[in-house]
Amino acid sequence: MWLRQAFFRWLLPAAFLLPLWLLVGWGVFQGGWAILWVLFIAIPSVLVGQLLLTLLTRSRPSVRIERAVSWWDVLGFTVWHGLTIAVGFFIDGAFPWLLTGAIIAGIALFWLQLWQLWNEAKGSGARIRETIAWSTIPGADEPAPETRAHEVIVVREVDPRD
Repeated sequence: MWLRQAFFRWLLPAAFLLPLWLLVGWGVFQGGWAILWVLFIAIPSVLVGQLLLTLLTRSRPSVRIERAVSWWDVLGFTVWHGLTIAVGFFIDGAFPWLLTGAIIAGIALFWLQLWQLWNEAKGSGARIRETIAWSTIPGADEPAPETRAHEVIVVREVDPRD
């Protein structure tokens, strides 16, 4: 549980530290005109991607309640962050493979987050629509529908002139 909670706390700082690592890695290992790629593509992509993934992850009720990510999240973020850190070393020959792996891992992690969010939200959407939809309010001659959550008392006003 402590590892999952640590990943939960790591998600937001990672959005700023991973892009910073790409900039530091460029300065230490690369140099030259690669700074344009790092400044205009890599840093914004990692920053926005990590913020989006953090938002999707923290949107799940189980994550908010437990203040811990799932084991799938631990696996996905470990792979993506590991590849992103490896990209920051700018290793000749391995760089294109690491970059491709990081992009694929980021896209896969995005779909994993959507899948987990969908699975946790499944079923609750219908109840929310039932709660707020005007079409579910019974007419004057219809009986009130049964509710699962609690008992509802409906008081109908009768016009005394009728």
